[in-house]
Amino acid sequence: MTRPACQLYLISPLNVDGDFPSQLEAALSAGPVAAFQFRVKDIDQHEAARLAVPLQEICARHDVAFIVNDSIALAKRIKADGVHLGQDDGDPRDARAELGRDAQIGVTCHNSRHLAMEAAEAGADYVAFGAYFPTTTKKVEHQADLETLEMWSQFTEVPCVAIGGITPYNAKAVVDAGADFIAVSGAVWSHPEGPAAAVKAFNALLA
Repeated sequence: MTRPACQLYLISPLNVDGDFPSQLEAALSAGPVAAFQFRVKDIDQHEAARLAVPLQEICARHDVAFIVNDSIALAKRIKADGVHLGQDDGDPRDARAELGRDAQIGVTCHNSRHLAMEAAEAGADYVAFGAYFPTTTKKVEHQADLETLEMWSQFTEVPCVAIGGITPYNAKAVVDAGADFIAVSGAVWSHPEGPAAAVKAFNALLA
């Protein structure tokens, strides 16, 4: 089974106000990006929608899928391209019923092929494994191993995303293990030379 080349999946920082739209524009202008995940916490849906819509418009101009983290309701409200669900954020079947057959539905599966199989059987379009490396973006409760990626990519067709502390310097390991996408956040938005330089560095590796 031949899988497509690994692609870049960006995840927003928690703060997407201020000049973040210009940072996103710079990142998406710097090279191929498959998807952008809108991930904010502890704000109401109205405020989240206010912040999301201009970023969604930037993604649309660059033909980048706009994925909402956690909230099926917000994804439906703004007509996002899809939703990413944690283990406690709802059932992929419910997301499909609410968002339609064309929505991209992803599920966090930590380091568990069992959870990934359940997600795939429930209709998920992709599964995410991680964290692979130390990260300051979120508290790491589950450490993933490369064997999970290797086994998944060898025996299933559902795409997998590797996440957690991935940088241009350590990404090769997860790419070689079979990740279809690498999900990155801090390595892009906190890059000393800016997000465009980070995207270029990742795409140079993926090429």
